[in-house]
Amino acid sequence: METAEQNRRDGKLAAIVMAVTTVLWLAFQEIGKQTGLDPRYAVLGDLVALAAYVFALAQVWRIWRRSSGR
Repeated sequence: METAEQNRRDGKLAAIVMAVTTVLWLAFQEIGKQTGLDPRYAVLGDLVALAAYVFALAQVWRIWRRSSGR
């Protein structure tokens, strides 16, 4: 039962991270376009978003490993 609860919490965390990252990244890109922000900051935003997606992927990987019994 503990594993199922942990999988649920990790899945919820991964989903929230992906959704919030996507919304913030899109907003950051639009704000940068509107204000004429230096492209270096856009790249920095891309790297931050990429790091968040890698974290979410790691969470999903952990769930898969835990549920497959490895």
